[in-house]
Amino acid sequence: MGILATAARKLFRSTDRDPFYEKSPKLLATPSNPILAKFELPSVTPSCSSSSSSSSSLSSSSTFWNSPTPSIWSPRRYIPARVRKSISRRQVAVLTCGFFALLVWIIPPPQTWGRQVVRINVPHHLASPYQVLRPIAEAARKHPPDPQRWLEHNSNNKNAISSSNRLVNAVSPHALVSKRPRAALISLVRNSELEGIVQSMTQLEYHWNRKYQYPWVFFNDEPFNDEFKAATQNLTSSKIYYEVVPKDHWSLPDWIDEGRFMNSLEYLGAIGVGKGWMISYRHMCRWNSGFFYRHPRLKDFDWYWRVEPDVHFFCDIDYDVFRFMRDNNMKYGFNMNILDDARSFPSLWARTRSFINAHPELIHPEADLDWLLDARNNGDYNNCQFFSNFEVGDLNFFRGKANEKYFDWLDRGGGFYYERFGDAPIHTLSVAMFVPKSEIWFFRDIGYQHDINRHCPPQSAHRCACEPTPIDENFYRLVPLESPQKKPDDTCIRQFLGGDWLHKKVGWSQDGERMFGGDGYHGYELTGLDS
Repeated sequence: MGILATAARKLFRSTDRDPFYEKSPKLLATPSNPILAKFELPSVTPSCSSSSSSSSSLSSSSTFWNSPTPSIWSPRRYIPARVRKSISRRQVAVLTCGFFALLVWIIPPPQTWGRQVVRINVPHHLASPYQVLRPIAEAARKHPPDPQRWLEHNSNNKNAISSSNRLVNAVSPHALVSKRPRAALISLVRNSELEGIVQSMTQLEYHWNRKYQYPWVFFNDEPFNDEFKAATQNLTSSKIYYEVVPKDHWSLPDWIDEGRFMNSLEYLGAIGVGKGWMISYRHMCRWNSGFFYRHPRLKDFDWYWRVEPDVHFFCDIDYDVFRFMRDNNMKYGFNMNILDDARSFPSLWARTRSFINAHPELIHPEADLDWLLDARNNGDYNNCQFFSNFEVGDLNFFRGKANEKYFDWLDRGGGFYYERFGDAPIHTLSVAMFVPKSEIWFFRDIGYQHDINRHCPPQSAHRCACEPTPIDENFYRLVPLESPQKKPDDTCIRQFLGGDWLHKKVGWSQDGERMFGGDGYHGYELTGLDS
């Protein structure tokens, strides 16, 4: 083998001999490119002897191989002559390939050139107790509000007013009050719920309102008694208003069939829908959905914070919540995003969809309904809702044309009485249709509990009297075991936040977890306890 290799090297290194000349002149075929036609071999006539034929063939071959080479593009043509002498062809090829590889790495694929980039600002470690946990479309506005920066500059009770009517930071209280939002704490409560509202007021006053002194507005379907007024006035130095809900806002509308309504009460009570048998609960859901913001007392206010009886507030809040909403152009703020019992409102999404088809011009161009739709269930409503017993909102949004038309559309359909439409899913769908997601705020920093649902922010032991809860803590607690509804693949709050909050652990599967007795929602990389 070594002898053959040596012979081959000697043969092919010869500068004056081609081993194929004499043996196979036909290998030198005519080039197919027309540009190279001038290099065609001359035809060989067989009239001469074999030796002359061979000589002619050899002469023709030599003429071909010694002809000038056609001009072929090479990157070396663009390299200065001085450099060209010191660099090999192989080095030029490597450098050229590297250059094109760098271009491919830097330039994004063509299919992404027209795509809007939505960034999720979700840091893994909390630098402060206030965090933007929502998707922000940065290209939507030239100068979007910066809630994170606002909180950094306006916390530590910068805008607070003490109970002795002097400003904590020694600024004129009259100047401060004139600048602050026209806002109120509102509560729909009965005389019989005095103990519960005393608990709620005591905690919210202690943790926040004693420093900011926003007025309270209490609503009832009957006049408040003296005991209720005396007890609540003893809990705050702020002004309190006691209002009665108008009768036409707390009674059966004339277009409702009473017989059908009574059948609905009996049916929903029999299948175990929460408070489905209570007439007053239907009135309450209807009033909270579309009448509270129409009350004459609230015409002098632009913002509200809804407070329920028998709730808990666990954390010190060191900034003006209403000022935060106004300055950052927020329309709606929530604290929990959870599932509701779908048996309460089986026709809600069908009616909402028909409203969208009838009034497409009312839908906000930046509206995002995707997080509320279940692709596995034919794109129907996934029953996620902002838990509305804690909500901070813009009254002018609810008074707007779009929300008013939507409420009237649902009200005329009778869903509050023939079914049990709740204000939580209605507010959720309304906000999702008519408000861009960048104007919805997740109050992750406020610890709160209503009945079995509890929310406590992480890394907050210095200001909260509660144990931090994972971000999915209350996902399906309102859905009884007997409800046949399908739960979405991801929890409600994660679908709202998107981005990194949807990432799963490597190797985890929802079906695998359920095979071992889990609920299928413990495979997320982020738990919400460290961010």
